[in-house]
Amino acid sequence: MMNGKDKVILEVKDLKLHFPIHRGLFQRLVGHVRAVDGVSFTLCDGEVLGLVGESGCGKTTVGRTILRLYDPTSGEIWYHKKSGGRIDLAQISQRQMKPLRRELRMIFQDPFSSLNPRLTVKDIIGEPLEIHGVAHGKEAEHRVAELMRAVGLNPALMRRYPHEFSGGQRQRIGLARTLSLNPRLVVADEPVSALDVSVQAQVLNLLRELQARLGLTLVFIAHDLSVVEHISDRIAVMYVGKIVEMAETTELLHHPLHPYTEALLSAIPPADPDIRSNRIQLQGEVPSPANPPSGCIFHPRCRYARPICSEQEPPLVEVAPGHFASCHFAKELNLKGIGEPA
Repeated sequence: MMNGKDKVILEVKDLKLHFPIHRGLFQRLVGHVRAVDGVSFTLCDGEVLGLVGESGCGKTTVGRTILRLYDPTSGEIWYHKKSGGRIDLAQISQRQMKPLRRELRMIFQDPFSSLNPRLTVKDIIGEPLEIHGVAHGKEAEHRVAELMRAVGLNPALMRRYPHEFSGGQRQRIGLARTLSLNPRLVVADEPVSALDVSVQAQVLNLLRELQARLGLTLVFIAHDLSVVEHISDRIAVMYVGKIVEMAETTELLHHPLHPYTEALLSAIPPADPDIRSNRIQLQGEVPSPANPPSGCIFHPRCRYARPICSEQEPPLVEVAPGHFASCHFAKELNLKGIGEPA
């Protein structure tokens, strides 16, 4: 399928997660927050899918729902197991999920709050090994040392606590913990957004190196397209709980088909400081997922909107080979890619 990879590892079909809204003395149900509202995509073995969008668009919720940290409202999450066969993660219990958590892991956004401050680095990284019965005692300690070296940390520091490390080092500790069980699929939830720019590059390069060396399949969640482009094979753009465009990285960056993607690309600063930035300023506010507009979710802020956009919701369709977009006029609009004048 993509980049020579043809073995599907994950199939997400019409995934929805609606959080109930309760009000009043008797906590009456008055509506739902549509955090994820009909997301579908496939992921191939060894592929990196970048999931991007503004804060609150539902990208983190998608990642957590795939790993069943949240229970979906509806939809299917078909995971193709290492041992063979496939299983719908949306339908199984947390007890049935436990053995699969060796293959499905997550890197959390905040490198400090995701680490237990009362545990040493040795215990933090080694805890999954103990829980799943992979290694104990000296064997676990040797494995922790190997993992620390793999992420660029000195094993001599394994008896220190999280507060004794910098932000970048803490994220490396979290990465080592994620890799401790040799996972197949990793959801990286904005793993560099809480770090300084210089440290971001170090962690991003490390993650890219480990992904290539270990053959990891990765869902890389971020709000910065300039970060995602360096690591992703494909990019899916989310807006208010929906995927509005998805394509291979180069194709999406240079030939966007959705007006929202065009606006995101215009926000990336040009590499040459002498080139004037032509940022597209979107009008209005991001609509509430508790009360989304009719028709196209983006039409209130779209400069290309026409009457049909407020009346009919466009489906996510394959406009060009491997390039999906949910826009009534995707074939007609001549949108600007990265670095092009608006």
